[in-house]
Amino acid sequence: MKFQKILLALPVVFSLTACSCGNKISQGEGGIDGDSSVSGVNGMDVMESSSFFKGKVADRVFFATDKNTLNHESKHTLKEQAELLKTRPELNVVVEGHCDERGPREYNIALGERRANAAKEFLCHSGVNCDNTSTVSYGKEKPEVQGHDAEAWAQNRRAVTVVSEK
Repeated sequence: MKFQKILLALPVVFSLTACSCGNKISQGEGGIDGDSSVSGVNGMDVMESSSFFKGKVADRVFFATDKNTLNHESKHTLKEQAELLKTRPELNVVVEGHCDERGPREYNIALGERRANAAKEFLCHSGVNCDNTSTVSYGKEKPEVQGHDAEAWAQNRRAVTVVSEK
């Protein structure tokens, strides 16, 4: 019985371990106030995805509840992102997976990972350099909108494309 419980817990442990491997890009105070860069991992300069895509294309796509499939609008947005990213193949890209506040943390980390992977795969199939593209799942830990209603949840179920210099 104990062995079965351990086996059931392994996928959760592996997904949590995979998400804490240092691919996370953190936004410092600078990016919030509109500066073009924020401090990232190991002091790497990170362009805010909004400044790279600003005025050209959205930096995020949204998902239905408990889903990681891309709808038509999401595919269109990712295709536009890919066209811009292909003009700068030297850039690093991190696709962040996010969830709304509902559900257990472990479930949301796994769902966020599936969402980030779905967006990454689409970008790679659209010609973006996969060697410079990675994913990270934040689950429900970084909501875009605070709130406990359908409108807030819809904004938090997303994958965000973050761009950084090498």
